[in-house]
Amino acid sequence: MAHIIVVGNEKGGSGKSTTCMHVATALVRMGHRVGALDLDVRQRSFGRYTENRLAFLKRANIDLPSPHYLALPEVDEALLAPGENVMDRRLALGMAQLEPLSDFILIDCPGSHTRLSQVAHTLADTLITPLNDSFVDFDLLARIDPETGKVKGPSIYSEMVWNARQMRAKAGLKPIDWIVLRNRLGAQQMHNKKKVGAALEDLSRRIGFRVAPGFSERVVFRELFPRGLTLLDLKDMGVENLNLSNIAARQEVRDLVSELQLPGVEVTF
Repeated sequence: MAHIIVVGNEKGGSGKSTTCMHVATALVRMGHRVGALDLDVRQRSFGRYTENRLAFLKRANIDLPSPHYLALPEVDEALLAPGENVMDRRLALGMAQLEPLSDFILIDCPGSHTRLSQVAHTLADTLITPLNDSFVDFDLLARIDPETGKVKGPSIYSEMVWNARQMRAKAGLKPIDWIVLRNRLGAQQMHNKKKVGAALEDLSRRIGFRVAPGFSERVVFRELFPRGLTLLDLKDMGVENLNLSNIAARQEVRDLVSELQLPGVEVTF
C-alpha cells in the first residue's frame, strides 16, 4: 500500500503547496513512484504547480522527474448510495486510481476546514503541518495565555487531528506521525522566535507531534512556481553555480525530507 503524506492546516499562506511540490519532487528524484492530489477544489495551488511543470516541460521539450498528479474525479451524484457524501466518493475514487501506481501519495489540503480535509487527515500515515513562525499561526494549534506565554489547551486544528487519530485507532490503523514545520524562520535569534519555539516544544510533548525547521522566506520559491520547477531541478536546467541562498534552500529541502523519516527513503540528493 502507498504511504500517504497529508500536508494540511486550516490557514492559508503557510507554504503547504511549496512543501508538497518539493517533497513530491524529491521522492520522485530518489526513484519512488509518487501520486499527488489537491483537495482545494477552488484555488488548487498544488494542482496549478504540477500543471505549470508539465506545461513548461512540454514547451522546453525536456524531461524532469515529476509526480503523477490526478485531479479529483468527477462523480455523478445520481449514482451515490443513500446518504453517501459526494466529496467522500471523489476522494475515494482518486485514491483508488493512484494507489496501484504509487509508493507515496501526497495530498494537499485547503487552508480552511472542509469535509475533504477532514477525511484526508484520517488517511494520513504522515501529517505535515506548515506554520509561519508566529503566534498568529500558533493559535491554530493551541490557545496561549497572553500574560505568561503558557499553553492553555489545544485549538481547533489540533482537535481535528486528535479526532482523526481516534478514528484511525478504532479502525486498527497505525498512528499518524505528525510533523509541525516552522516556515519563514528569521535568520536572527529574535525574542518572538524563541517564544514561539518554546511554546511549540511544550505543546509537542502534550499532544504528540514533532517539530522540524521548514523553509526560510526566500524569493526563489515564488519565482519557481510559474514554471513548476523546484530547487532540485536547477542544475538540470543549466544552473551550474547556485548562489548561497539557493544552496541554503536546497539544504532545507534535504533536511525536511530526512526529518520525515519516511519508510524506505534514503536521502540521496
